[in-house]
Amino acid sequence: MIGSAVVLLAMLADATRLRLMAVLLRGEQDVTALTEAVGAARPAISQHLGKLRLAGLVTTRRDGRRAVYSVADEHVARLVTEALHAAEHRVSDRPGHHRTQS
Repeated sequence: MIGSAVVLLAMLADATRLRLMAVLLRGEQDVTALTEAVGAARPAISQHLGKLRLAGLVTTRRDGRRAVYSVADEHVARLVTEALHAAEHRVSDRPGHHRTQS
């Protein structure tokens, strides 16, 4: 179990992969949309998505000729969200995710 958690966290420790996951939290996307959102070269995005898929962090489905990616499950979504919120606390005295709460 620890080994699996280490692999999962190692996948998220890469800035490009974490950016991809953050974009996918908003909903499923194809490689073209992810490339534009992250601002990296398409081959690099495809390679990172392949690693995320093999690690079980994202899933794919076919939409015609396109592969559409999404966050694998709620556990992964919560982990990515909490990592982003924790980072936001380190760089802001009042993180944006707290501003929306009453």
